[in-house]
Amino acid sequence: MAVETDVLDELRRLRTRIPRLTGSLAATVDGLVLAHDVPDTEPEGLAALTAAALGVAHRMTDAAARGDFRELLVRGSRGYVATYAAGTTAVLTLLAEDRVNVGRLHLEGRRSGARIADLVTTGVGPGTGRHAERPAQTPGAASGPVLGEHPASPLPPVARPIGTLPVRTPQRPPHQPRPHTGI
Repeated sequence: MAVETDVLDELRRLRTRIPRLTGSLAATVDGLVLAHDVPDTEPEGLAALTAAALGVAHRMTDAAARGDFRELLVRGSRGYVATYAAGTTAVLTLLAEDRVNVGRLHLEGRRSGARIADLVTTGVGPGTGRHAERPAQTPGAASGPVLGEHPASPLPPVARPIGTLPVRTPQRPPHQPRPHTGI
């Protein structure tokens, strides 16, 4: 029960951090609602659709050899639906107006996904898990995960703005003269 309350508190804090956020939902990867703040939306239906979209997103990242699922963004004519990994057993889905700052949505969604993952996997509230102060490690002891190791938190190795693709230009060997066209 404490986990659900803590997850709901995190969802409510998101409302204050993201202007134009209209709803949020934390669910298990198989579509069960953990906590929600989605007025005017059926939370169970949204959780089930999130699970279905998550299955497709996992298959897409596998087929395209893009690694583990991190996030999914869908844009409709009246706004966005964004889903973020929250560990391996949960997901965070955010609903936002069309004029939301998408960069802010991603930043806060990723952070909250990591927090929710901690809450779900450790079963305890804030101040514990990986966000708690760590005890000193003895030499040779295995250390646990540190902030930034969660699947939802690392940034890609080469960050590009959304919607841009790398441009490939043909390369000539370095010492080959440019062909003469006769002009």
